[in-house]
Amino acid sequence: MKKIKLIIADDHTMFLEGIVSLLEIEEHITIIGKAINGNEVQDLLKKSLTDIVLLDISMPEMDGIEVTKLIKNTYPSVKVLIISTHSNVQMIAKLIRMNVDGYLLKNAEKEELLLAINTIQNGGRYFCEEVNRKNEDNTYKLKNEILQITELSNREKEILILIAQEFTGNEIADKVNLSLNTINTHRRNLLSKINVKNTAGLVKYAIEYGLLD
Repeated sequence: MKKIKLIIADDHTMFLEGIVSLLEIEEHITIIGKAINGNEVQDLLKKSLTDIVLLDISMPEMDGIEVTKLIKNTYPSVKVLIISTHSNVQMIAKLIRMNVDGYLLKNAEKEELLLAINTIQNGGRYFCEEVNRKNEDNTYKLKNEILQITELSNREKEILILIAQEFTGNEIADKVNLSLNTINTHRRNLLSKINVKNTAGLVKYAIEYGLLD
């Protein structure tokens, strides 16, 4: 039986060592590395490709969101299982849009952790009951938010990104070869479509929905 190779990352040493202790006795699992921040995860991935990374969200230097983005872009065969105290709907939705493979809360039992690992290794996805419930409770809201993104034209997305990058209206007009009046019209349309009041709302939206690198 092929062993499942894991990297485990959490900046709380006691929790990290606890997970290691739980899993290292499992015959079908090999822990190839542990990390206390995202940079260490990156270093481990460069040295030895793993099957699954067990990943906390709140970590110094490079958080779980950034590490997930790195893994999905650079190591597409590597799976990501988030294990976190966070059950914020927006956070969960953002990670789901990034194609995270699983999400557990830190109060999960060992049996559920093993179930999640085995499910993900076999090509499935695993989200704990609370995460699933929150997604179901917010299905209508999330669908509307996703619809908002798809309703933006490519030009509107381009201008939104430039606004979020703090370019002025004149600078944006020069970059996309349009008049300032046209840029201002696009900005008004963005405020209306996204349903925010000002530039700060546009910037927040661009960040939350992964439109910025």
